Amino acid sequence: MKRIPLYITVAAIGLVTTNCTSNKKSQIKTMPYPETAKVDVTDNYHGTVVADPYRWLEDDNSAETAAWVAAENEVTFDYLSQIPYRQAVNDRLTALWNYEKIGIPSKVGDKYFYFRNDGLQNQSVLYVMDSIDDPQPRVFLDPNTFSTDGTVAMDNISFSKDGKYMAYSTAESGSDWVVLHIIETETGRILDDEIHWLKFSGAQWAADSQGFYYSRYDEPVKGSELSGQNQFQKVYYHKIGTAQSEDKLVYEDKESPLRYYTAFDDGDTGKWFFISITEGATAANDVLIRSVSKDGKAEPFRHLFKETGEYEYHIAKVKGDTAYVYTNAGAPNFRLLRMDLRAPIGPNKEIIREHPKDMLQGVSFVGDYIFAQYMTDATSKVIQFDKEGRLIREVELPGIGSVAGFGDEDDATETFYSFSTFTAPPTIYRYDLKTGESTLYAQPKIEFDPDQYITEQVFFTSADGTQVPMFISYRKGLKMNGKNPALIYGYGGFNIGLTPGFSPTYMAIMEQGGIFAQVTLRGGNEYGEKWHKAGMLENKQNVFDDFIAAGEYLVEHEYTSKKKLGIMGGSNGGLLVGACMLQRPDLFAVAIPQVGVLDMLRYHLFTVGWGWVTEYGSSDNAEQFEYIYKYSPLHNIKKGVCYPATLITTGDHDDRVVPAHSFKFAATLQEAQECDNPVLIRIDTNAGHGAGKPTSKRIDEAADILSFFFWNTNTAVELPAE
Repeated sequence: MKRIPLYITVAAIGLVTTNCTSNKKSQIKTMPYPETAKVDVTDNYHGTVVADPYRWLEDDNSAETAAWVAAENEVTFDYLSQIPYRQAVNDRLTALWNYEKIGIPSKVGDKYFYFRNDGLQNQSVLYVMDSIDDPQPRVFLDPNTFSTDGTVAMDNISFSKDGKYMAYSTAESGSDWVVLHIIETETGRILDDEIHWLKFSGAQWAADSQGFYYSRYDEPVKGSELSGQNQFQKVYYHKIGTAQSEDKLVYEDKESPLRYYTAFDDGDTGKWFFISITEGATAANDVLIRSVSKDGKAEPFRHLFKETGEYEYHIAKVKGDTAYVYTNAGAPNFRLLRMDLRAPIGPNKEIIREHPKDMLQGVSFVGDYIFAQYMTDATSKVIQFDKEGRLIREVELPGIGSVAGFGDEDDATETFYSFSTFTAPPTIYRYDLKTGESTLYAQPKIEFDPDQYITEQVFFTSADGTQVPMFISYRKGLKMNGKNPALIYGYGGFNIGLTPGFSPTYMAIMEQGGIFAQVTLRGGNEYGEKWHKAGMLENKQNVFDDFIAAGEYLVEHEYTSKKKLGIMGGSNGGLLVGACMLQRPDLFAVAIPQVGVLDMLRYHLFTVGWGWVTEYGSSDNAEQFEYIYKYSPLHNIKKGVCYPATLITTGDHDDRVVPAHSFKFAATLQEAQECDNPVLIRIDTNAGHGAGKPTSKRIDEAADILSFFFWNTNTAVELPAE
């Protein structure tokens, strides 16, 4: 089911060794910030007049904006170039990043496909094997050949049911716009079929493998591709071997401009056809269904469920006239139902009941079994059932961490999954469906010893008394004396859960005697919809209170001190960082808001920002304006305050959260800053919201972030011996 949240993963980074060097911040001289012109622009929000003097920075095509970007980058990179260990950080990061990254193999027909990156390739490569133990995998498709600088990425691959074709999408410079392509799996020949102007959609293959369904927007006005609003998504069917102009319009709603659609058939006989509909970024959805006769005649659409737009309905499997659906209707932590599609809206049989504590994330059907993946206090748990929901066993995982996988064909006898922690990258395991035995299939070789580090989970009290979990990772034997640099990461929104996951970022901090903390903030789905709702709309301040309380906990228990504490988050997490650094500037030494939503009064006017109104509320609504305005980062900067050392990051091709958010926030904060703490903005070129960013760009950005963090927490960094 479709959800278009704001999301960015932490960039992976690494670090350096030997020859201790102390920071002396006085050695760095910050160039004067550019004189950012002001314009006399105001808006009246329900009687409240709000000035917007940097409105002109919203024009991403103007020469004036381009000049401002160049001037700001000059200041930023001049500052970063003066950090004496910046290149050493980059070098060590390159070494730490250089490990083999292996994806979960998937069986298609009689072959297996998987992604692999040799360590420093800009994009991961898709390989094919003749058997699961094939000693000589072959390159099937290498996206590194799509561009010279690695800025064209591939994702969202899907195979036709007969395995004859594979659809894949390509995105340039991190944009959400993608182009769909088709390749013959037997020959590797790329067909002439190309599908343009897709966002948040891939190919949903029809049961007969002759074509697929997809959702697209009308072609945007030239010059507005990266900033103009996207409305009225439509569903089309494409038949292989034809031009896009011949594609059949399957569904549209001329009365509802702000909806997303995902269309698919049953994948079995093609008798049943579905459209899942969401409004904005909300997880709740409606499902339309109709039957299609063998001669192609279709009945009118009808609603599959009584409650439309109130709950989540995920169709996990269709076999004949039976559908398996996992849903939170009547079960906040989700359950699995079996239903008869022929009944208009009939009774459903409960196959897997709701767990009172654990959150059901998803189910998969493999062989004769159902695998249910749960979150327990923000960590993974997997339980194996038979088709009637009878317990077989809980899968014995290698430890406390995060799991992905457990998918394959109906006739499978084994499946594969990956397991990762904060201190170990994803490792691939082979699972025997009958015996429940897991065996190691592929494990990357890394530049450090994971056994030298530890992760603990603590629970702290937020402002309203809520108990909030936090993972804290560090090197074994580290003294908790208040002298350790610590970086807190969080997200807290859009029903998205954060579970333990590996990044060289974390290891880089721990390698230098630092602490990495990840907070399970309200607004996510770690404890079901109640936890999500406690951090959205009028309750959004709870998320900021949780994050601030996490920082206070680390200081109070002497993991770190206020002078050593940094915060980082991307997208919705960038909003989190922006709000918290303004509400408690005394608590944090460093703030790194990445591609953040920072102008809460105008976010809904650009690209797909309208979709977040269900999560945040809108300034167009008088009641919602009142609580949004109270925390909107851009509008809560005050002159005469000493704010933390701040490094704002964004990309010039970000069409999820347009860079104007970061531009206006940087200009306002630079003008207001009372003390010598730097306020810098790093604007990457040919880069977007984060997805598909090439390894080389990730390393460069990560090295700059860590160098800035260590320098401004006055952390001794160990340099390579000269």
